Amino acid sequence: MANLKDIQRQIKSVSNTQKTTRAMKLVSTAKLRRAEELATRSRLYAQKMNQVIAEIAGRIECAKVGGIDNRCFKKIENPKMVDIVFVTADKGLCGGFNIQTIKAVKKLLKEYKEQNVKVRLRGIGKKGVEFFKYNEVELFDAVIDLSSKPDKVRSDEFIRTSVLDFKDGKVDALHIVYNGYKNMLTQELHVNKVLPIDTSDIECSKKTNKSMLEIEAQDEENMLDSLVNKYVDYNLYYALIDSVAAEHSARMQAMDTATNNASDMVKSLNVQFNKARQAAITTELIEIISGVESMK
Repeated sequence: MANLKDIQRQIKSVSNTQKTTRAMKLVSTAKLRRAEELATRSRLYAQKMNQVIAEIAGRIECAKVGGIDNRCFKKIENPKMVDIVFVTADKGLCGGFNIQTIKAVKKLLKEYKEQNVKVRLRGIGKKGVEFFKYNEVELFDAVIDLSSKPDKVRSDEFIRTSVLDFKDGKVDALHIVYNGYKNMLTQELHVNKVLPIDTSDIECSKKTNKSMLEIEAQDEENMLDSLVNKYVDYNLYYALIDSVAAEHSARMQAMDTATNNASDMVKSLNVQFNKARQAAITTELIEIISGVESMK
């Protein structure tokens, strides 16, 4: 039977851990509310931007012979070089949040390797960056403190290289991989091919020509090129915002599970302590009774 002092020491240690995990859960819950609100607003903006870019692209596709003369909308059959941008958290203690993104990136790397396509891996977030560095996977670029504090200016600067290289023909595709927020209890993995933009679902019809947008025909392509930059920039920024909300959600769940486990362990240790104490008392009583009997 374990020593009573050892059991008391374990109970105190687990109780202190439980207090820490409960506090971390409360902090994550408070941060999640703010991040969830921002992610919801950002999602609406992203959806509207996608609608506008699809509408203008559709108008040009249907009106111009040969379709859109813009590399960002052309399907590239045999890519030679692709960019993969992944977003992970800067901190741990959030369950399988980071490893899901890492697994998706590894799968994508394997697929392109089998096709003999070169990959430039660009990382955002300490956990993902450290993982690939430890496994000796070459990183083209990496940022550590952007995923925990999304910043539009820094985000735009980071993605700008990929956009310019794609337009210049140095890169043939751009992927963004991250774990996004679905609800309080669920995260959703996203593997988005941002460039080239898919135009396969554009249909030329009378409905396509009816639009609330009033743009001069000669300005449509300039507008489209400008929108492509904003579209890619905001895709990464939205991924950062969505990832932060998902991170807090995952950490809240992980800390809630840890708190419940600590509570169960304290109960188990208390039972163990009571049994040990009862055994010790019984042993002492037997010794006293034996001593009295021996004196008779």
